[in-house]
Amino acid sequence: MSEIIPVLKLKQSRESDSGESSSIAKKPKTEQGRQNPEVNSSGRNKGSEVNEPNSDVREMGFEIEADAAEDKGLRHNMEDTWVVLLDASSDFQEKLRCAHFAIYDGHGGRLAAEYAQKHLHTNVLSAGLPRELLNVKAAKKAILDGFRKTDEALLQESAAGGWQDGATAVCVWILGKTVFVANIGDAKAVVARSSPADGLQNDSDEARLLKAIVLTREHKAIYAQERTRIQKAGGSVSSNGRLQGRLEVSRAFGDRQFKKFGVVATPDIHSFDLTEREHFIILGCDGLWGVIGPSDAVDFVQKLLKEGLPVTAISRHLVREAVRERRCKDNCTAIIILLRHNR
Repeated sequence: MSEIIPVLKLKQSRESDSGESSSIAKKPKTEQGRQNPEVNSSGRNKGSEVNEPNSDVREMGFEIEADAAEDKGLRHNMEDTWVVLLDASSDFQEKLRCAHFAIYDGHGGRLAAEYAQKHLHTNVLSAGLPRELLNVKAAKKAILDGFRKTDEALLQESAAGGWQDGATAVCVWILGKTVFVANIGDAKAVVARSSPADGLQNDSDEARLLKAIVLTREHKAIYAQERTRIQKAGGSVSSNGRLQGRLEVSRAFGDRQFKKFGVVATPDIHSFDLTEREHFIILGCDGLWGVIGPSDAVDFVQKLLKEGLPVTAISRHLVREAVRERRCKDNCTAIIILLRHNR
């Protein structure tokens, strides 16, 4: 969680019967509009089991399995939300397969994270995300416009409701065989990729040497590019690296009180085509990456894959490792997106 100083009063989150925070807690429903008609309270498609890939994906040469896990750590409240949609546009008759995954890391409260969870994907679809023939430029424009529309509407709602929560985001869309990654703030995406020679010579996913490739760039007020924009807007970065001495991140949804000082919701967007070299993607909030490096996370996931664990168990183990073994004190959320290539 990207913390605001001072800490604002927060809403109490659910706890398990054991008194510990639940690894997989229920989520507010993603808005059930035309573009997202069948999403249950956990942020997943109804009828889409994470361990039973859709046949449409098989025709494209790979299958997608994905699941999320979370733990509130030592925080009193859980401010992260997430989305796992293996079929992210099932209400349309388009030919282009679309899957969507996202983590929203709230600060100052949970409301901004919940709003983005419910509305961002719908706004990206309505902004013109390609549904038949892939157009990378059009897809990136739709994602950019979807972020802008979501933040504008969120700011209006927060003003009307008198709240000032913010949320960082890391999002993935898989269109056909092309992956789009968009982020604001300090949540990250990492892909596990094998070397070209290994990809050709070794038939075993679990036996390959995988390299962790970070797909996102952090947006913090202390970084030169972000600091310049903040200063041009009339804001300042204090000696502790925080905007106006309070906010560490420089891009986020919401944060209404900081928008006039240069906080924006403009994402960095990166795209690449999937090959047999890409094996899985890990999305995580800053709580996860604060205690586990990208290479450690990739090695941890690959080890559990070798042991035959399903993606649901792996995501839970990764979060448990961060919170219980590596003492993550923050909210911790992770999504594992497993790419099984058909041979």
